[in-house]
Amino acid sequence: MAETTGTERGITYADAGVDIEEGARAVDAIKDTVHSTYRPEVVGDIGGFGGLFDISAAKGMEDPLLVSGTDGVGTKLKVAQLAGKHDTVGIDLVAMCANDILATGAEPLFFLDYIAVGKLEADAVAEVVAGIGEGCRQAGCALVGGEMAEHPGVMDPKDYDLSGFCVGLVDRPRMLDPESVREGDVLIGLASSGIHSNGYSLARKVCVEGVDEAELKAPLAALGGRSVLDALLEPTRIYVKPVRRVLASCPGAVRSLAHITGGGITENLNRALNGRVDALVSVGGWEIPPIVSYVCGRAHLSEDEALKTFNMGVGMVLVCDPERADDVRAELEAAGEQAFKVGRIVAGSGVVRYENAERLYD
Repeated sequence: MAETTGTERGITYADAGVDIEEGARAVDAIKDTVHSTYRPEVVGDIGGFGGLFDISAAKGMEDPLLVSGTDGVGTKLKVAQLAGKHDTVGIDLVAMCANDILATGAEPLFFLDYIAVGKLEADAVAEVVAGIGEGCRQAGCALVGGEMAEHPGVMDPKDYDLSGFCVGLVDRPRMLDPESVREGDVLIGLASSGIHSNGYSLARKVCVEGVDEAELKAPLAALGGRSVLDALLEPTRIYVKPVRRVLASCPGAVRSLAHITGGGITENLNRALNGRVDALVSVGGWEIPPIVSYVCGRAHLSEDEALKTFNMGVGMVLVCDPERADDVRAELEAAGEQAFKVGRIVAGSGVVRYENAERLYD
């Protein structure tokens, strides 16, 4: 063993780039946000080795099923880092998970997050978690735990990544099921708030890369007076409460549901179908958010490419009993959603088809 001199000392974890004390400050900074999401079923508090949640409500169900989903925010985080705005991407994180498990008809119960950072800063993490807390409140689920991991030497100091995990509960007899979809059913679309959290590698390439920061922050008439960065950072809409309201007030009226994420309408609506039917989407019956049109224009996307890349203004599609579709739409609008008929179910083989696709950009 080599000899050491009196002036040499050991290397601490902090010397290696991990600040445990800053991590403790970060936990303190997020406590109020976490507590604001709690439901009566939450047991204990953050800080333990696992989050506890009472699921005794499942005893009243005929055949209870737990539904889980996990996702991230993707390269939208790069836009947030460029803009220096971190309080909305947490909403996106919850939305991507909660909207997914909603597709079964499940009620989201609790959520956990994972935050990886190059250099931990308590105030910056608190800003991100504030968004996660807001997303959980919108979805009605409790933030019961998570992890903050510092990765010096692996990530740049200002860089971070997010992922999340959501668990929900549904009674099997009331679960939404693509097998129940039949010819003649009506497609009801819910308006998106923008691009949501998919297609950002393309959006960044055509709208952000090589563009001066001042230009990205300048208001544009094409975006209704918003800047490119602000429009790109509009958080994903969380549909849990209005859709759950419809499921409760119009039982059996909704047969299946599609969350329109990566792959656009083309590669998500088909997941709400069975192999005996197709979805025939009638293009031109809804408004496309300005930022979506802006990105598609900058990328010179064909109608076909646009429909399988972005949500094109439709964040979720409900497949409904035609005799009750008007009631479903009325309930959604009463809950504050923009709802519109986007097509119908026809005989087929489980794919999405379009009519009037040439009207997409009209």
